[in-house]
Parts: sequence; C-alpha cells; structure tokens
Amino acid sequence: MSETEMKPTLLVVDDTPANINLVAEILGPDYEILFAVRGEEGLETAQVERPDLILMDVMMPVMDGFETCRRLKLEPRTRDIPVIFLTALMDLEVLVKAFRAGGVDYVGKPFQPEELLARVQTHIALKRALDQERALRLQLEEALARVKQLSGLLPICARCKKIRDEQGQWNPLEVYITERSEAGFTHGLCPECARDYFASE
Repeated sequence: MSETEMKPTLLVVDDTPANINLVAEILGPDYEILFAVRGEEGLETAQVERPDLILMDVMMPVMDGFETCRRLKLEPRTRDIPVIFLTALMDLEVLVKAFRAGGVDYVGKPFQPEELLARVQTHIALKRALDQERALRLQLEEALARVKQLSGLLPICARCKKIRDEQGQWNPLEVYITERSEAGFTHGLCPECARDYFASE
C-alpha cells in the first residue's frame, strides 16, 4: 500500500476488550480500526462512518451479532458493507445462521493472525471491485440517459434554429446540446458564410 493510498476502515463489534485489542494488533498496521462493544453502538457507528468491512462478534448481550447484522442489511447506507463473523461456536447450525443473517465469512476464535488477515484482505478486495463495478454502471446509466435525451425528433425553428425543450421553452441550439451532453462548441465560419461575410465588407 502506497503512502498516499488511504487505509481501508474496519469496524470491530465485540463486547470483549481483549478481542478488540488483538484484532487491532493484527490488523492495525494496514487498516484504520474503529470499535464498538455493543450491537446498538455498532449500528450507529456503521451508519456514520461507513466502514469498508465489519468484524462482528456473534455472542453479545442485548443484541447478538446475528440480529445486528440483519439490521445492517436492512439499511441502505450499510447493507453493502461486508460482515465477517468472529465466533468460537463452529458448529454447522451457527455458521448457517451467520450466513443467513447476511455475513460473507467467519473467523474462528481464538484468532490465527494469518487467517484473519487473509480473510479481511480478500473481502476488502472484493468490496472494492464491486464498488468500482457499481460506479461504472452508474456512469453508463447516466451516459445512456444523455443519449436518450438527444434521440428522437427535436422541434427546431426553421428560421433561427432554436430548439424547443421538454418544458416548451425555445433554446439556442448550442445551449440545448451543451446542457444535455458533454459536447462543447467553438465558433467559426463555414466557407459559404465566410464568402458572404467578407464580400459584404
């Protein structure tokens, strides 16, 4: 990672301070670490900070990790943030429940530093790829919308060449096209107009 590249942000939601400290020790050199000790606090922090990835403890008082994850996935601002569950409960029922709640992966406790780092790196890379895909899709949709605005029949004045817009207003040709595309205009004289213009002087 270059010095100018921003570190990805991780949110650790765990009610055991020793676990938070261990995660920070393992991942701190490569990631910005935020933490919360309750599910409710994790929800609030995720809404405000929009981390790149969340590490979620399963067993927490009041609101466990499954319910916290489900609520994250219901909110437009946080539903695309990947959640990796941290759990000492490795039986199949718990793991299935984790995925059904919206988790993308899990890491067993006690942590193995190499495993935790590898899984975090993998899901950060996947999220960045998905974010880039969404951004490109949005750009394409915007470009197609501009093309559609300029397709079809345009009411144009036969004398002054103004174009009537969707609101019924008449606009100069260059204004209409500039507002609806990335095209710009530079002015000059075609050969016929140049002959007429200079012949009249």
